[in-house]
Amino acid sequence: MRYLSIYKMVERNTPPTGEEMANMGKLVEQGMKAGWLLATEGCLPTALGARVRASEGKVTVIDGPFTEAKEVVGGFAILQAGSKEEAIQLTKDFLKVAGDGECELRQLYERPPRT
Repeated sequence: MRYLSIYKMVERNTPPTGEEMANMGKLVEQGMKAGWLLATEGCLPTALGARVRASEGKVTVIDGPFTEAKEVVGGFAILQAGSKEEAIQLTKDFLKVAGDGECELRQLYERPPRT
């Protein structure tokens, strides 16, 4: 089963330290080699982003930063796990390295094989 883990955090105004980058890089390398980490990316500050919303036929665009947000998406990972419990444990292990924040864990839809 594949899971999407969306990391939410309080936005910080400083880039990760060299030690933080090294620790995360080590976890990512281990996960890729072991096969439980399929993809991952971190997000740049919201000041560089935009929100695009469709409502009642109108599309609006709001440029960042998103100061009203208490938490922002800091990154994501796509995990390969045998069960929801395993995906939760992998996410707990990630948070030990990432620090404060939370992950929303969602199982991804997988099309049944064609017969």
